[in-house]
Amino acid sequence: MYNASELKVWKKFLMEDTPYEVLTYAQKVVGRGWSIITVKCKNLLSWGIVTKTFSDKDNFPPADIVTQSYDYLYNDGESYFFMNRESYEQVELPLERLDGAELFLTEGDKVMLQEFNGQAINIALEPSCILVVEDTPPGEKWDTATGWRKPATCITGLVVQVPLFVNIWDKIKVDTRTREYQSRA
Repeated sequence: MYNASELKVWKKFLMEDTPYEVLTYAQKVVGRGWSIITVKCKNLLSWGIVTKTFSDKDNFPPADIVTQSYDYLYNDGESYFFMNRESYEQVELPLERLDGAELFLTEGDKVMLQEFNGQAINIALEPSCILVVEDTPPGEKWDTATGWRKPATCITGLVVQVPLFVNIWDKIKVDTRTREYQSRA
């Protein structure tokens, strides 16, 4: 069981038999040894975001979320399909469940899906991924030393600001949390 004061950012817990993930955490000491905890958390089943206030005496069970290895197969525009690497079972996730992760997926990628009660609920991305630049305006040779940036569209549709020396078909490393260019790959 988690005490409410242990609900730090990224911690997953159960509230009313539904898994939640903590997005923000604030604690205010009221006096006489007790405090009020305010958390903003995301419902991992409906993707709704709620703000809740708890006493430091409230307790919550941890969410039993299992991470499994899958291969990304394909998408049909509305759903994304994955195959379990051990059982070869296929899983379908609707586009809205991916929460922007689809911009980092290319066919054949190895991904980690989070499951709750045997049902895939979310995709866990690596901190960075390698994407191929599909379109970007040309940069000038003399521009390589400056810090200027230009937009680059990757094959997944993600648009990233890159240095001027990046060209079409270059492979770039992108941070999946901030969606920023890190380096050439």
